[in-house]
Amino acid sequence: MMDLLRAGLTHKYKVLVTGIRKMHLLKCQAYVDGRWVSASNQSVFAVTNPANDAEITKVPDMEAKDAKDALEAASKAFETWRNTTAKERASILRKWFQLCQENSVNLAEIVTAESGKPLAEAKGEIAYGNSFLEWFADTARHLNGEIIPSPWPNKQVLVTREPVGVVSVITPWNFPFAMITRKVAALMAAGCTCVIKPSEDTPLAALAAAELADQAGVPKGVINVVTTSRKNASAVGKVLCEDDIVSCISFTGSTHVGKILYGMAAKGVKRVSLELGGNAPFIVMPSADLNNALDHAMNAKFRNNGQACIAANRFLIHEEVYNDFVRGFLERINKKCIMGDGTKEGVTCGPLVNDMQAKKVSSMVDDAISKGAKALIGGKFASDIGNKFYESTLLVDVSPDMQVYNEEIFGPVVSCIKITSEEEALKISNSTRSGLASYLFTKDLSQAFRMSQKLKFGMVAINDGILSTSEAPFGGVKESGIGREGGKHGAEEYTDLKYTLISELDK
Repeated sequence: MMDLLRAGLTHKYKVLVTGIRKMHLLKCQAYVDGRWVSASNQSVFAVTNPANDAEITKVPDMEAKDAKDALEAASKAFETWRNTTAKERASILRKWFQLCQENSVNLAEIVTAESGKPLAEAKGEIAYGNSFLEWFADTARHLNGEIIPSPWPNKQVLVTREPVGVVSVITPWNFPFAMITRKVAALMAAGCTCVIKPSEDTPLAALAAAELADQAGVPKGVINVVTTSRKNASAVGKVLCEDDIVSCISFTGSTHVGKILYGMAAKGVKRVSLELGGNAPFIVMPSADLNNALDHAMNAKFRNNGQACIAANRFLIHEEVYNDFVRGFLERINKKCIMGDGTKEGVTCGPLVNDMQAKKVSSMVDDAISKGAKALIGGKFASDIGNKFYESTLLVDVSPDMQVYNEEIFGPVVSCIKITSEEEALKISNSTRSGLASYLFTKDLSQAFRMSQKLKFGMVAINDGILSTSEAPFGGVKESGIGREGGKHGAEEYTDLKYTLISELDK
């Protein structure tokens, strides 16, 4: 193991840095009832680039009153949007998809500027986000009801799906475009309207998406975007969760915040769709194709610099392949993790999104090292690049008393844990209240099915490190959320079932 440690210490990061370029589709006002508006109190807050803290633009710092106005616009629009045909809704979603496709590069530039992720990854996010617009444009016409065989000879039993109403959409900073399209396209397909509150760190992608939705002919009030700083986020969130207009709350973010919103929703017995935190195990068994596992480990861990709810968190490596896996992982990190401003070609690792996130990642690594873990590579800030660039880190000798063993890292930190059996892998994997994604690498088909059944997670990827797709239901169990996004199930989340009994058919 010492040769691995020395290899890590001799690593030299490649650094590429650039500035912010002028972006098409950059908006500096909120979007309510089909109009671009300022906050009622005229307040604004700055949106900055996490790579260099440069200000990109200022956007409205809206308050509770503004959120209420947006909800009323969405409520008014719902009365007509709900009665449009599925074919009409599908056509509008298709136009929105086409415009986003045509403007993919411009959208990606905005995502890179406000989130810091490399431009190549941002383009991937836009393609992923667009796939939901396309998918739900098709799904809108397939939200079918049922005719149930009646127990009575003169009656008919009908079950239909109706839109739930106005949806509050609260989205995170790590995928600022895709998390919006995944929710909004689904609810629109079902006949609902919405108010979106994007993260205070990344509101610009939401505004750009709204601009293209407007161009696509989405009727006014169907989509509304309320921007707010961290200072006002709590007051705005309270309105979006507790106001009587709201029928459903759709949230992606931390488990801690999700529980708070769930409590608010309970006051009005509102529908919730919660996609919360994860603690994904990445299990490598002796029969695995090691090179394939390593390639997918890079994707599962370092996509968006580890800032993803389905990012691999605990690497559970069987003792028979442990040393080879760690050695191969170290080599790939050395070669492929290139830090810098995301607009520069070749950069694969941008900054962490904000100071709070950077401090959290650093403190978790420091905690592990203080308790005996070794960083074969990384383990500190790359302060010569910027104050939010944390080096890609590989930890070994990780033990259960460390935060990185038990908690979601949400950063570029690999925790390798040696296991001796399938049973141990399952025990460690399931020893968490999170249950979003999990990864298993094995060539043993029986083992793959057996372990998949026993892994207490909403999603299991076997021999693959990227599992999300618009066609499949995305979501978790335990404290990782309620409901599913994507697939036909994603649109059904925004519908209520209505049972209609038609009687006296024999007269």
